[in-house]
Amino acid sequence: MAVNYNKLFNLLEKRNINLTKLSEDLKISSTTISKLKKKEYISLQILEKIANYLSVQIDLLLEFELAHFKTPLLTRLLEEKKNKIKGGIYHQTQILLTYNSNHIEGSKLSFDETRYIFETNTISFDHDKKVIMIDDIIETINHFSAIDFMLEMVFEPLSEQLIKDLHYFLKRNTKDERLDWFGVGEYKKMPNIVGDEETTRPENVEREMNELLKTYENNEPKTFEEIIDFHYKFEKIHPFQDGNGRVGRLIAFKELLRHQQVPFTIDKELKVFYYRGLKKYPTEKGYLIDTCLSGQDKYKKVVSYFKIKH
Repeated sequence: MAVNYNKLFNLLEKRNINLTKLSEDLKISSTTISKLKKKEYISLQILEKIANYLSVQIDLLLEFELAHFKTPLLTRLLEEKKNKIKGGIYHQTQILLTYNSNHIEGSKLSFDETRYIFETNTISFDHDKKVIMIDDIIETINHFSAIDFMLEMVFEPLSEQLIKDLHYFLKRNTKDERLDWFGVGEYKKMPNIVGDEETTRPENVEREMNELLKTYENNEPKTFEEIIDFHYKFEKIHPFQDGNGRVGRLIAFKELLRHQQVPFTIDKELKVFYYRGLKKYPTEKGYLIDTCLSGQDKYKKVVSYFKIKH
């Protein structure tokens, strides 16, 4: 999905609003205005502001890009998402990917509770006095939206803004959004250590992310191993204060679909091997690659159940 610039510029013209006025009224930076002029990708948050300013639904300013090759799996995922099909591969992917990704990061929601939230948009508490964090529920709902966004943007080249938008979808409305130092949809402001591993310092994140994305996007097409290599390097930078694992796995899922490959999911059985693979990657890449291939095999079984070629 991309911005429909023709509709946007036509709306602005009809209402006698030039880009200078748009910038002044919405306090949009000159960098973003320059991207608008060049018809480049802009933040979803900025697009929402423009849509509200013009009193139109954001969907009016978006369009699907159809000139890309879609695998049978991606075609089915997009069709079932669009038509709100229940019980299919899209339905199952939402639940599997959300539960697995949140669970390995510490969410206490069960698989059935995750499914219940997706299917009913409600929550149900059991009677064993189990304590559920509000943020576990919010981030589960957010992860469903992040998957939808990921599918809509599947053919978009990776960019800093697209990755920040994924983080925004995941962390919005959580308690972290109320923390001045956190930055939902923005790079981290404070240094962090994951396990016993140092990550990129905040002042260096933008430069390192820019270099990583430039190198990655200049190399086409992508092999499975190259996408896993990007995944490791993204996690090593750890650009956000929190949510890096989930954002990183969403990126990997997107990129494998974009490059006509079957994605992987990391469940609790693979969690230990996944973290070992990330830790050992600089000296032995095979651990992480083999773990992700095992996760791919698990997802292939789900795809095969629905008789989708892969």
